Amino acid sequence: MDGVLVIDKPSGVTSHDVVVRARRAVGTRRVGHIGTLDPMATGVLPLVVGRATRLASLLSVGPKVYDATIKLGVVTDSYDVTGAVISASPDQQARAEAVDVEAIEIASRAFTGRFRQHPPPFSAKKVSGVRAYRIARRRQPVELDPVEVTVHRLEIRGLEDGRVRCRVSCSKGFYMRALAHDIGQRLGCGACLEGLRREQSGTFTLEHAIGPDQLEQPSHAIHERLIAMMELLPELPGVVASPRGSERVAHGNMLMPTDFTAKAWPSATDRDPPLSRQVKVYDPDGALLAIAEVGPGDALHPRIVLV
Repeated sequence: MDGVLVIDKPSGVTSHDVVVRARRAVGTRRVGHIGTLDPMATGVLPLVVGRATRLASLLSVGPKVYDATIKLGVVTDSYDVTGAVISASPDQQARAEAVDVEAIEIASRAFTGRFRQHPPPFSAKKVSGVRAYRIARRRQPVELDPVEVTVHRLEIRGLEDGRVRCRVSCSKGFYMRALAHDIGQRLGCGACLEGLRREQSGTFTLEHAIGPDQLEQPSHAIHERLIAMMELLPELPGVVASPRGSERVAHGNMLMPTDFTAKAWPSATDRDPPLSRQVKVYDPDGALLAIAEVGPGDALHPRIVLV
């Protein structure tokens, strides 16, 4: 099997737990996940299978969409309800009860667009080569540098019993736990993340997803839910290599325009995002051979060879 299998991850299991289960189901160790979900979180967890593992870095780039519940009046060390409570005083609770939707919307405006976010202490970020969560578990202070992130849209969907419902579209590397904590700080009552469901990761949505129990089905049934290699990275232009070009790209050699039939892509003189300079290379039968980069004279330089 080669492609992407999208799992609707349940709460209470790690992303790695899902990968282990998928490896048994599809009969290969070449399975990885795109974008970790915390054990508490549910929703879209794309798994790259077989040759698609080579594409993981490209597939993880797209926007993420989350539906979240933020609990006001409580601060924890992990920034979510699974952590140890640091503060939840009666004064905090009183301030939380006084918060209205307008105040939340005003506070949330600071977290839209492009800004620098401090990752939570309990995160996979490294400090001097050590994962931050390992340091945090030893109750030692964790100093993490802020990271530039982008929130495309932050919609406040409601407030009830001190709980804020929101929907967020954001870039890779954004921490919803940090958002909950930071909004609580701005409101002056503290807050933590109580619930999280990922609805989209890049081009993968809940419509593509299967439940983890479906991994117990026969392999042919799982294969039917696999998103094939040729369907991945639909935002990239594609070319079809000639038989000679197919041989060249399989060996990592540069392709000249005479080696492929091209679709249009941006000129080498245009200033485009990095992905726009990349092209999918197919063989005459439609199999995805490589991801190449457009060079001078529209020559293609294979960067990820998949055969």
